[in-house]
Amino acid sequence: MDRKIRVVIAKPGLDGHDRGAKVIARAFRDAGMEVIYTGLRQTPEQIVNTAIQEDADAIGVSILSGAHEYCFKAIMDLLREKNATDIIVFGGGVIPESDYPTLLGFGVGAIFGPGTPTTEAIEWLRKAVAEKRAKEVQA
Repeated sequence: MDRKIRVVIAKPGLDGHDRGAKVIARAFRDAGMEVIYTGLRQTPEQIVNTAIQEDADAIGVSILSGAHEYCFKAIMDLLREKNATDIIVFGGGVIPESDYPTLLGFGVGAIFGPGTPTTEAIEWLRKAVAEKRAKEVQA
């Protein structure tokens, strides 16, 4: 039997605005996922450690502070260092679209900007986790 999707929702850095993170956390929960919300002002190390400890399928990062390149790169680097690249990373917040290619180049799976329907993020995550799990079964 398939287990529920487990997703860590994280707010890195000094940004204190977490409404978007709470909205997406509730939408994922209401869609039947297990959600672990890390709270405000988490470091990339805390986020990655939480995801590993919680056996998360994914990390959703909400950033409004402008530190998106640093935070995403640090998270992706830490996942590689800890042999946890099977954890899917995606993000949202106020991130210029011109920066999306850089973030995707780090290995981030998707970026959802302001106004994205929560259903779009839910369906993307379901598909990404299903593909990940299918690869794990084949391995």
